[in-house]
Amino acid sequence: MERRFRSLLLLLLPPLLNFLSLNPVAGIGGGAAGVIKVNYKFAGSDASLSALRAHDDIRHLSILAGVDLPLGGTGRMHVLVVSFAIIRLYYAKIGIGTPSEDYYVQVDTGTDITWVNCIQCHQCPRRGYHGIELPLYNPKDSLTGKLVSCEENFCKEIGGGLSGCNANSSCLYTEVYGDGSYTIGYFVEDVVQYDRISGDLETKSANGSVIFGCGAQQSGDLGSSDEALNGILGFGKSNSSMLSQLASSGRVKKMFAHCLDGVNGGGIFAIGHVVQPLVNTTPLVPNQPHYNVNMTGIQVGHVFLNLTTDIYMADKRGAIIDSGTTLAYLPQMIYEPLVKKILSWQMDLKLQLLHDLYTCFDFSGSVDDGFPTVTLHFQNSLSLMVYPHEYLFPFEDLMCIGWQSSGLESQDKQNITLLGDLVLANKLVLYDLEKQAIGWTEYNCSSSIQIKDEITGSVHLVGAHTLSRGSRFSLHVVFLLLMMAVLHGVIQQ
Repeated sequence: MERRFRSLLLLLLPPLLNFLSLNPVAGIGGGAAGVIKVNYKFAGSDASLSALRAHDDIRHLSILAGVDLPLGGTGRMHVLVVSFAIIRLYYAKIGIGTPSEDYYVQVDTGTDITWVNCIQCHQCPRRGYHGIELPLYNPKDSLTGKLVSCEENFCKEIGGGLSGCNANSSCLYTEVYGDGSYTIGYFVEDVVQYDRISGDLETKSANGSVIFGCGAQQSGDLGSSDEALNGILGFGKSNSSMLSQLASSGRVKKMFAHCLDGVNGGGIFAIGHVVQPLVNTTPLVPNQPHYNVNMTGIQVGHVFLNLTTDIYMADKRGAIIDSGTTLAYLPQMIYEPLVKKILSWQMDLKLQLLHDLYTCFDFSGSVDDGFPTVTLHFQNSLSLMVYPHEYLFPFEDLMCIGWQSSGLESQDKQNITLLGDLVLANKLVLYDLEKQAIGWTEYNCSSSIQIKDEITGSVHLVGAHTLSRGSRFSLHVVFLLLMMAVLHGVIQQ
């Protein structure tokens, strides 16, 4: 959820300035490893291929020990018939302020700004998904909360002083998404609670000061009482992200990894240096706002698609790795031969196009026996295998293909490659911003990994977690793996 549209920003800032002038917030006082628990938003419900697509459209609209971020949720993506989409969403809660209060958030590796709904937001829902209570953050209620002014470096770096911002004004933010929804507000700084790794499968409470957005007004799905949460937790690449801020203060290493269990649900999410399993990496494409890598080829079964390397390079932008996107989007010139080659394994299939988006067919056998494995190849000889049961989904008594064409979105988006949870589930994915690299390996996400404590040199186990929908989370920073960067915004970078 990270793309800003500057033209809309200029339209939205004046009413926000007026709104804040009527609702003042003046007078606010001024290498650990941690644990964050995440839960699946649609646990126990049926999802659908079109609910995933709808979610993706909205999304495409940042002490050196390790941090354990326990995940929760269901496994395989489901079809949500009501909205005709496939969805795998995770929600979590975070502790903010002194004394700490809990807020339910979505966490996004494609987003750089963290924000929660604040006391000025009179129209924000007070109850959200499954009746979750959604308190509004009030900086005045926290002993450690304070406003961020326009003159501070953080505000200047993220462009918060575009209009009417002077030394005595609060630094404002705007996030606009592809579905037309937006959040606007001002930046504050406060303490965020998390759990640092202290031993094998053990943690201790820790905290760090983070600058985040105080949401004063929301629109669209962000304000929907049925699906609402408190906000977004950004784990993107820029200096404004939660990860970058914690790393700059010396509390974490600028490395993290996730392993999403597509079978049992939940999995592993950890900040720190993963030493086991060993993970081969590929370089990140420089000067890109997201986690982009160079794809070099696609193999269907034992046969490579007959395409040139420059087609995979996508105008030198590469492929975006984003576990917050549910499906996988390919340029039309890659999507078409890929789907054709997959379907050639079953020549007698009668294809149907559901909801003008999904190629589906009737198939009652084992998809893993009847269809090929797709292998994506990347720079530095790194590959990623996607099995038939991962790219095929049941929908309306048919099997549908999860690969999607980004070329159908609009003419200027034909070269976008966006690889989401469809290809990342059941893999340990490592993000190494220290070395500007990313990598993955097939892994049992219900097991554990080993994280190195950079201070003591000791290595500790971090286990998998599966939080049920009805569980009571402990008072830790809890992390959501959703990442709602809108595809339109991602592409327009």
